Amino acid sequence: MAALRGSARRGCLRCPQPAALAAAAAVAVCAFYYLGGGGETFSSATRRLRATPPAPAGPGPRGLHLLFMFTKAERNPALRDKAQAALRSLLRHGRLGAAEVLHLHLVTEGASRDIGLGLLRDLLRGAAFRHQVIVHDVNELTEKLFPIVEAMQKHFSAGSGTYYSDSIFFLSVAMHRIMPKEITRIIQVDLDLKYKTNIRELFDEFDNFPEGAVIGIAREMQPVYRHTFWQYRRENPQTKVGEPPPDGLPGFNSGVLLLNLEAMRQSKLYNQLLEPTMVQKLTEKYHFKGHLGDQDFFTMVGMEHPELFHVLDCTWNRQLCTWWRDHGYSDVFDQYFRCEGQVRIYHGNCNTPIPED
Repeated sequence: MAALRGSARRGCLRCPQPAALAAAAAVAVCAFYYLGGGGETFSSATRRLRATPPAPAGPGPRGLHLLFMFTKAERNPALRDKAQAALRSLLRHGRLGAAEVLHLHLVTEGASRDIGLGLLRDLLRGAAFRHQVIVHDVNELTEKLFPIVEAMQKHFSAGSGTYYSDSIFFLSVAMHRIMPKEITRIIQVDLDLKYKTNIRELFDEFDNFPEGAVIGIAREMQPVYRHTFWQYRRENPQTKVGEPPPDGLPGFNSGVLLLNLEAMRQSKLYNQLLEPTMVQKLTEKYHFKGHLGDQDFFTMVGMEHPELFHVLDCTWNRQLCTWWRDHGYSDVFDQYFRCEGQVRIYHGNCNTPIPED
């Protein structure tokens, strides 16, 4: 899957003092809930969450939600290596407040579930913050997603058909209709990442959303959509669609996604854009045919309604792939690829090696 305003904040904004870190490490807990994968179902977990008695007076634990997909890992050792490297770097830099809990949502299936849980158990032993792992079964999520995203899949998936299994690549598009309403914000990330700063700082970006924005996402850093929108650009030679930053609209990359689920639920405009008639209307207007799932949907919608998006600084999703430089766009490539500032998250998309520490 795949998705440059604001100053780059340096260092750790909410790092506890050494004594607090030692205490946090001592009390770090890891609770595993199997949602749709045996033990507890997604619906029963939701009922349990809603039935929890009110907490005593005073602030309770604040949940921070982070989601990633881990599928077909049993036959993909490269994915396992990427996941291990990404999670290790996240834990190396991660620091939370004493009253905060990081909820790690693992979207997986079959043998991948066992591999993923084993990986998390090993890595989380040394975590310096409280955490909980929640497992979501791909098949159950797909069953819920397919009716919502079926119509858009033919426009944003590889191949000419609409395949049931492709629905999971549109999870972020409709997550506000899938997750319990008690979860109001969540960050979805790819696994080909390397964290160079505290993940807590990324959650702070939700507070920078302008009014009306429902999703935080970084610009695409290659001329992918300069290519994809070729026909629209030819018909509209003055357009900013597909042009490089800072003044153009290069599209989005969904490797790092901030989803304000509550805002997505409340936005009449966003939910109208999920309707098949609206998707068809926009794809016809822009002559759009993509193959990158949710990233394509967000890019197309962003051309029409940029107000729905908070654009993350490129340092939060510093993409490294240079494929398009060698495939017809060397003359303009650097205008898209340029990213100034201290990198906070590297993204090794298209299997690009990530710099060593």
